[in-house]
Amino acid sequence: MAGSSALAAIPYHTFPTLVKVGSFEVRTFGLMVGLGVLIGALLAARYAESFGVDREQTYSLATRLVVAGVIGARITWDISHWDQIHSPLDLIAVWNGGLQFSGGFVAAVLVGLPTFRAWPRLTRWRMLDGYALGLTIGLAFGRVGCTSVGEHFGSTWGAGWFPFMVRFDGGTVREPELGGRRLVEGTVFHNVSIYELVILLVLFGVLWRLLHRRRPAVVTPGTGIGLFCALYGAARFGTDFLRVNDETVLGLTGAQYLMLAVLAAAAWILLRVRPKNADLLAAEGDEGDEAAGAGGDGDEAEAPGAPEPAADA
Repeated sequence: MAGSSALAAIPYHTFPTLVKVGSFEVRTFGLMVGLGVLIGALLAARYAESFGVDREQTYSLATRLVVAGVIGARITWDISHWDQIHSPLDLIAVWNGGLQFSGGFVAAVLVGLPTFRAWPRLTRWRMLDGYALGLTIGLAFGRVGCTSVGEHFGSTWGAGWFPFMVRFDGGTVREPELGGRRLVEGTVFHNVSIYELVILLVLFGVLWRLLHRRRPAVVTPGTGIGLFCALYGAARFGTDFLRVNDETVLGLTGAQYLMLAVLAAAAWILLRVRPKNADLLAAEGDEGDEAAGAGGDGDEAEAPGAPEPAADA
């Protein structure tokens, strides 16, 4: 594709390898995923620590969630991209890209649910808020990795007038076609990975501002995870309509079906869970609020794993 549309688009060249010295090389995708995990876990642990939860507990759970998420994400990617599996090594070659969010999200939830259920109510939802913050920045780093290896490509719809489209200028890609049409240099298309990267960075800024107010103890537990589910769920559901290489069922991708469940969870959290948490927070009174600002309050003064209040939902 040439002409004014090509000139107006953002130049895009893949960068799967950051450093290469002889046979040694640093793969961009693996490095970005690793940085996302480390930074996300650190932010979640710092937030949880402000409410009296030991960092080691946060790191331990985060490790299990990440391992489960990577395994689940790779299994679902292998199943949906079976035509790209040519050897046993291809089944696990995550350093080259190839992680599917829907499978990873479901696997992480299943692994983390018993631990979350064991925490006192307010501790649980504050921890989920912290993990939402960490997950958002972790996913953003992951989208940099996806951009580097050339995957999650969108259609050529809107070329010439739609802003922020990219012009492919070369490099190896995981997705050499756009919906059956071979990708060639000069093609202008929607790079969904970049769109999601921008959305995630904006969402991270919103959550950071919300959860790091001068008095974080007055933020109703569940607000962060509720907003994450609502905003990312809606954004991901929308951007998936641009993807041209993902399998669909009745016009929707697997991630879009998951996002419908995530949006339902957001409505439940924001409309039912959050108001109950607000009532519990108010019932603690001024003394409980001051204790929270010093490192713990009410429920959080208990050791994680203590019996939950009868009013739990």
